[in-house]
Amino acid sequence: MNELEASMIIKAGAEVLKDASADPRSDEGYTAVKANLSAALEDIAEALGNFEAASPEPNRSSGWAQDLRRVADDLAEH
Repeated sequence: MNELEASMIIKAGAEVLKDASADPRSDEGYTAVKANLSAALEDIAEALGNFEAASPEPNRSSGWAQDLRRVADDLAEH
């Protein structure tokens, strides 16, 4: 699987999560949902860092990665 295919899976998963959250069944799994989202954001931030490292010219990926890590940390703490 390449990075484009992987990003399409992430996008599809986010759409499914958005649809599921529009009709939440209970709060039972919310703690686990936040933990899963936090872990996913950390992985996405790492991927952005990898893209930045491979890029011949600097771009904004490193700033976005820092922002994602802050959100991931907030999700993990609350």
